[in-house]
Amino acid sequence: MLIPHGVTQILLTEGLDDALDKHAEEVETNRQEIDKVEVPERFARHVGKVVALKLEAIESPEKRSKVVRQIMELLKHVDETPVHPPTELTAVLPKRSVNNRRLLGTRPQTPLNDAALLTNAKGDPSLISEIRSEIATADNVDLLCAFVKWSGLNLLESELRALTERGGKLRVITTTYIGATERRALDRLVEKLGAEVKIQYEINSTRLHAKSWYFHRNSGWDTAYVGSSNLSVPAMTEGVEWNVRLSRQQTGQLLSKFMRTFESYWADTSYQLYDPKVDKERLTSALAQASGKTQEESSVILGGLDVRPYPHQEEILEKLRVERSIHGNHRNLVVAATGTGKTVIAALDYRDNLSTPGRYPRLLFIAHRIEILKQAMRTYRAVLKEGDFGEILADSRQMHDWTHVFATIQSLSRNLGLISPDHFDVVVIDEFHHAEASTYRKVLQALNPTELLGLTATPERGDGVDVATFFDNRTAASIRLWDALETDLLCPFHYFGISDNTDLSALKWVRGKYDDNVLSDYYVNNDTRTALIIKQLDNKVSDPKSMRALGFCVSVQHAQYMATAFSKAGLPSLAVTGHSTSKERTDAIKRLRSGEIVAIFTVDLYNEGIDIPEVDTILFLRPTESATVFLQQLGRGLRKSAEKAVLTVLDFVGMQRQEFRFDQKFRALTGVTRRGLLEGVEKGFSYLPPGCDVSLDEASREVILENLKRQVSPKWKHVVSEYKQHLVDGASVSLLDFISESEYELSDILKRKRKGQDRNWTLLKRDAGVSIDNMGPLHNEMIRRSQALAHVDDPLRLSVYRKLLNGTLGSWSKLSAEHQRLATMLLFVVRPHGVTYTSPEHAIEILEAEPAACAEFLEVLEVAESRIEHLAKPMEGRLKNEVILTHARYTREEIVVGMRYAGFKPKPSPVSMQQGVFQAADTSTDVLLVTLKKNEKNYSPTTMYRDAIISPSILHWESQSTTSIDSPTGRRYVNHKEKGSEVVIFARETENGELGVAAPYLCLGTADFVSAKGSRPIEIDWKLRTPIPADVVARMMLQ
Repeated sequence: MLIPHGVTQILLTEGLDDALDKHAEEVETNRQEIDKVEVPERFARHVGKVVALKLEAIESPEKRSKVVRQIMELLKHVDETPVHPPTELTAVLPKRSVNNRRLLGTRPQTPLNDAALLTNAKGDPSLISEIRSEIATADNVDLLCAFVKWSGLNLLESELRALTERGGKLRVITTTYIGATERRALDRLVEKLGAEVKIQYEINSTRLHAKSWYFHRNSGWDTAYVGSSNLSVPAMTEGVEWNVRLSRQQTGQLLSKFMRTFESYWADTSYQLYDPKVDKERLTSALAQASGKTQEESSVILGGLDVRPYPHQEEILEKLRVERSIHGNHRNLVVAATGTGKTVIAALDYRDNLSTPGRYPRLLFIAHRIEILKQAMRTYRAVLKEGDFGEILADSRQMHDWTHVFATIQSLSRNLGLISPDHFDVVVIDEFHHAEASTYRKVLQALNPTELLGLTATPERGDGVDVATFFDNRTAASIRLWDALETDLLCPFHYFGISDNTDLSALKWVRGKYDDNVLSDYYVNNDTRTALIIKQLDNKVSDPKSMRALGFCVSVQHAQYMATAFSKAGLPSLAVTGHSTSKERTDAIKRLRSGEIVAIFTVDLYNEGIDIPEVDTILFLRPTESATVFLQQLGRGLRKSAEKAVLTVLDFVGMQRQEFRFDQKFRALTGVTRRGLLEGVEKGFSYLPPGCDVSLDEASREVILENLKRQVSPKWKHVVSEYKQHLVDGASVSLLDFISESEYELSDILKRKRKGQDRNWTLLKRDAGVSIDNMGPLHNEMIRRSQALAHVDDPLRLSVYRKLLNGTLGSWSKLSAEHQRLATMLLFVVRPHGVTYTSPEHAIEILEAEPAACAEFLEVLEVAESRIEHLAKPMEGRLKNEVILTHARYTREEIVVGMRYAGFKPKPSPVSMQQGVFQAADTSTDVLLVTLKKNEKNYSPTTMYRDAIISPSILHWESQSTTSIDSPTGRRYVNHKEKGSEVVIFARETENGELGVAAPYLCLGTADFVSAKGSRPIEIDWKLRTPIPADVVARMMLQ
């Protein structure tokens, strides 16, 4: 057998395995077990290839048919045996209806079951003729196209008209990018051809550059084209264009991705439905501006429109609701980079979270400049649709009504004596970091609003004051770096981790960081390192002499040294530090903008005077492990600018002490989980926001990997040692306090391990020398269930669980049905392996015999409460009084008990329910348990689109492979409304969670049937009655 050499992904067969054994001394192999969800597809491909080779070798048509029949008999699918002679069915149409007879004869040159590449080469069918034939044989057509031209539309008008006249649907998504689309072409599509058209009006940038057609056929024989041709004459007929033809039969997974992704775009609010009667002037203006014919700025918020939050803004609004409702915090700080819509968030919070119908609470909005106040008041007026909302207190202006005030901090300070402490219900402070700390202390001490909201781009000021101290040292919410990049709010970055050949492992370490003085001495006058930095700059930056760079140093002396060294190397630079005068700082910025200098070197001036959108290069010239500081420094270059396509980041990495934390910085930079961090550093970060890249040279990769292995999977003895340091006078420290004050995460303490001893909080305390009493007979089994409580996130469930664990719940017979159901959920969650309950009283007796385990469970619930992300709410419809709540998280045991499928006798044990679906007869409800990412190791085109979030309200779901559309179960899904049954969906991203046990599911609530396609399995789109939370959509949706 021929042995392949090089990189492969070949299925290892018995014959190949034997051949490799015989050549074991000659070849080295790398083997990897195939994920179980991929096995059926991989086996099918392999068997199909072998069968095809066998059939090609059989010359007799009769023998060929006989072999196929034998295969089908073996598989017990005799009815799938092809007829003899082999014949294909090309159309099926009702006899008694008026048919377009041309449809029977029209065919693309490329067979419907084939994939192909068309390049306009000699011998290829022309793209335009193929598209015409595809449209003529389609039932519905979707077009995704960056540019739509009148000339291109003319080529296809008759086919498109025939499509809509015979009842077909035509949907088009396009853009205003560079003004290339022609408005009259879109007008004709809508008005004459009956198309639905959606437009992305983004002027400055667009990520939609696709050119794709999808041809839906009710027969299931869908096809598509993906390529380089826009809808124009040159692209369709003349240009050197490449277009790939996809088919349901050969490339089904790609068509599934196409369809799901198109639907997600169609549901995305950034693509707006076009009506020429209403929108033609807006489109004309947008196209003119995009083409550069006008310089008119588009309005940020269009008057009269309903202002809705972007996903990242909705996530912050939800966090504010949780802080107020769950944790009782009414002084909240929001951290968000400039340009991410902080003021819009505040206005939406005021409208959606703090106002009631017909009443707006008394509002005070504070900023340090009148320009900010004017923009803020315009934003509030647009969001509230109140043209006369608010008045400005600034300079010498007089107030007429102290109800909704937008005030400068200076004018407010002069008028504080006129305002009673509780006069304003809501106080919002914008750009918090720009004012003197004493000024704000004066205002905050004088006012006592019901709600205080602080907005800032930078929590740590240049003078060392952390503005979070005004908010009980908490940050309620922040816009994560990758969310802002995904939303195209910030400039993409290219990060280069570069070894600088330094060894810091022996340098002095003080209070969790390197001693700055020692570090400065190490770097200053280190000409070898500086030469390496300049050389790498020349390698990574296209023209260093025209760059605009910020370099972050360890000390004033280091900044001055670097500026001098760069200037001597022909790269004119300046040092700007806390010792620089205001005039020197302003002058340096002007010189950098003009190109007179190419770099400013600084120490810690993250915001004050160093805010230059034109900065296109960031140099990290000292080790920075604090994620907060790192992001502040990085953020100086992430502001978008017309002349900047990407921010180049050079981080010079040396050998570090063991205490140094690379993991914090890289998690902040990439947004990956701790579990994905090692793989990302080792193999590359494959899922960064569009336009971003992280690249590490070999030496820095080895340094970082070695460090990460210690930090991501810390040794148990190090965790124990850290805990000992937190003990005060021999007293125990709570689990919540420990993970809040140490660098460890919950997964470092509670984790189920495949090999070795499981970790838990009680074991940590014991190993640290804390005496643990009252460990019952089933302690070792029951304590393993601690991980299964870390997700509990609704107040009532937390309350009942706590009372049951601390013995204050009361007599079972006197509990309400609701409390009994919740208590039963807990009892089955913590049930030790192998134990069978005979009654609720028996289960409680077993639990009460384990006080040490109960004590740990209570501590885990305290941590769970602190991590609540969503406000749970009753399910919509008939199930509104059930204990299961929409947007709360549950284990499988909690779901089957909570949905009344299982529990105590005589119903089945909940852990016996291993299916992904079940019907709860007591409530006439079908429950669907969905795991979106079937293969956790790799990107999997064959499985990842079976279940997918299309939009916040639409979930695409695939039934079990044995369920047919006409089965009782299939009919119940499709006709659940008519039958009076409900459908409840629970979803999770992956099967395994961070704690080494099965990940909990998020309840998406009740859903209604929208459409179905296929059979065995059935593909169903469900419409959720309650939209999915914004953070879940951002993390799990297809886009």
